[in-house]
Amino acid sequence: MSIIDISEVKPGSHITLHSRLAFADGADIVNTFTEKSATLLLGVGQLASPLEEILLGLKVGHHSTFRLEPDQAFGPRNPELVQWVSLAILRENSMIGEDFSPGDLVEFNAPNGDRYAGVLKKVGETAALFDFNHPLVGQLLSFEVEIIGIL
Repeated sequence: MSIIDISEVKPGSHITLHSRLAFADGADIVNTFTEKSATLLLGVGQLASPLEEILLGLKVGHHSTFRLEPDQAFGPRNPELVQWVSLAILRENSMIGEDFSPGDLVEFNAPNGDRYAGVLKKVGETAALFDFNHPLVGQLLSFEVEIIGIL
């Protein structure tokens, strides 16, 4: 019988933690320090992979803040992900009578059944310009974490 070492965060760990993701100016994006802690399973997409990587090797009780350069967090902006979408496709992905305005986040169905989202930039006569980059791409961020438990 082997003993499972749960003294540090590893791939596939269930962890209970408090975390705070914030912009460089200190404005919170997500903050569980003011609420109930979160329990996550690493490796299944519950947390962005760059943030999961930071957690690997941390031990129960660890509490620190990490500064994330844009390339470390959600990567650089990809200009190829700014694309025109026909108004017909936009109508297929909307509720009847729904109007969109620049700045709105719109979800689309992919051919394989997945969903993806883009921010509407502007609407033309036959198409709309969307930015499909992650909203936090290119941002300097701070990630504070306190490991409460590891399973």
